[in-house]
Amino acid sequence: MQKPHLSVAQILQMNLGFLGLQFSFGLQQANMSPIWGYLGAEESNFAWLGIAGPLTGLIVQPIIGSMSDRTSSRWGRRTPYFLIGAVMCCLGLFFMPLSASILMAFSLLFLLDVGNNVTMEPYRAYVNDRLNADQRSFGFLSQSAFTGLAQCLAYLSPTILVFFFGLSRDATSAGNIPTFTLVSFWIGAALSIGTILWSILRVPELALSENEKARIAALPKTAGATMREIWDALREMPNAMRAMAVMSLFQWYAMSGYWGYVTNSISRSVYGTADASTAAYREAVLTNGQVGAFFNLIAFVSALAMAPLARKVGAGRLHAVCLTLAGIAMLTIPHIGDKSLLFVAAIGIGLGWGSIMGNPYIILADTIPPERTGVYMGIFNMFICVPMLIFAGTMTFAYEPLLGGDARNVLIVSGVCMLLAAIAVYRIKEGRAHPAHPA
Repeated sequence: MQKPHLSVAQILQMNLGFLGLQFSFGLQQANMSPIWGYLGAEESNFAWLGIAGPLTGLIVQPIIGSMSDRTSSRWGRRTPYFLIGAVMCCLGLFFMPLSASILMAFSLLFLLDVGNNVTMEPYRAYVNDRLNADQRSFGFLSQSAFTGLAQCLAYLSPTILVFFFGLSRDATSAGNIPTFTLVSFWIGAALSIGTILWSILRVPELALSENEKARIAALPKTAGATMREIWDALREMPNAMRAMAVMSLFQWYAMSGYWGYVTNSISRSVYGTADASTAAYREAVLTNGQVGAFFNLIAFVSALAMAPLARKVGAGRLHAVCLTLAGIAMLTIPHIGDKSLLFVAAIGIGLGWGSIMGNPYIILADTIPPERTGVYMGIFNMFICVPMLIFAGTMTFAYEPLLGGDARNVLIVSGVCMLLAAIAVYRIKEGRAHPAHPA
């Protein structure tokens, strides 16, 4: 069915909710490792303390994907999930910086990540629902652009609050968490729900046709039917999507290592400390925020530039180049002792991150059957979550004996994995493919 052609402004507004959603993710990436440190956690435990994101994504997204494919309500097909997830995310962000213990922060991280995942999967599917094939590249890459912009602001918010609004870098709230972190999370809480509401009010979902309503009404809605749909979709997964699993394994293992340990790598290489209670460590946190803001700004700009390039050279080849540059940057960062040079390396990270959040979804959208968009977007998220869980399971035990308890070595492992991901994606055959038939 031909869908209404949307203007650039409409596509940007329909994806504005990604700004709030990804501001939340950016806050986690920049601040959860320091928060664990402020609350007294050991560095070797950072990996498993972050399992809330991949674990909830692994469980929640395929289920929500299947449910949203089968939803037909007065508010729309995906909208109810946008709203429920946004409220949960808002609550998690509001209370996180008030954590007084590791257990409290760990529990709130689960609430926050369930909310993020309830919203995320339908948002990916919504692009496929709302746009024709010739506009999907811009649709997904505009989500990637908002990811870069939102995470740029999330990483930079502590620096802005300290240097432009006069918040003390030494003032703390509960659990020794800096006040600049608390205010940043509260800003994120407002954005998470405000931008989602703007999106659904300005560019509402298309009304389902009578045939589509009848098809959905005829589908079973039980928990067993949902699980069977997920299982059937796994068995009948298109071949190109199967090949993307290897790429995802390496790229998301690499990003898990980067997010989890880059602050502590910088604190050692630039500031000569690993002690979270020192002023030098807080400087490393602010520096990582600035570097993270810069690489996300690169991601924002490059994602918009990638839309025509992806159509010309292919999303897979473009992604391979960007992952290679990100891998080289990760290998370089642990050896940098000058703060200014970190921003040079951040260019490679930004190009890789901008590509990760857009190009794989272009390949995927051209591969999966439209009637199963939700469930396959949810299953694809399993390709993200499983590598993160593998990272948590392996790094917890490898950190001390194999990597010498040094965060810089984690980034080197991440760089190697990113290069392996580039090789894997280059081998993927793009284009709509027939499903792989079960044996």
